[in-house]
Amino acid sequence: MDSRISRIRSKLAKVPYQVQRSYSSGAECHGFRVGPRIRAARVDAFEGEHHIALPSAYRAFLVELGGSGAGPFGGLLPLEECRLYTMDRQPPDGTARGFHHVSHPDALRGDLFLHIVEMGGTDLCLIGVTGPLTGRVLVGNADGFWPPNVSSASDFLAWYERWLDHMREGKDNAALGLTSPATVANTSWGPRARARTSVRSQAPES
Repeated sequence: MDSRISRIRSKLAKVPYQVQRSYSSGAECHGFRVGPRIRAARVDAFEGEHHIALPSAYRAFLVELGGSGAGPFGGLLPLEECRLYTMDRQPPDGTARGFHHVSHPDALRGDLFLHIVEMGGTDLCLIGVTGPLTGRVLVGNADGFWPPNVSSASDFLAWYERWLDHMREGKDNAALGLTSPATVANTSWGPRARARTSVRSQAPES
């Protein structure tokens, strides 16, 4: 067993949850509780059905800790509700890439991403299952309303534990830093915004 599993289980038990006062939007759906673990044979069957191998850290979480529930945004989707997507080509006008379900006629043949967390609407939280982003978590929008961002966390367990640490520190999903450092730097709550606020507060009054 990956030693992080035990550490995550302990941290998860200590995350506070109060109705209407949670630091994680969507937490009322899961209350920081994970669903039942998934038998390895069931995961094997899912992999066989879709002709993929789940990233090892994500698979370990499902088999050894929980198969759904507590997670960023609306929480982890049950495995049977996870769907495979491919990323669209970069549009000629430079706008953001979207995603298509693999069964969609417009879906490209390419690297596969599994939808693992419910964000609502056409927003997607996925994990790479083939290609150079295998094992990495990314967020994007199916319709390309905003660009995909890849988490700086090395794998699913690192990403999930980072979320727990932020929850215990009282940060909301918007401040999780679950996406790339460059993205975080440019957010309304990131270091550049804080620096601008500090400069304004120190400016002499005219």
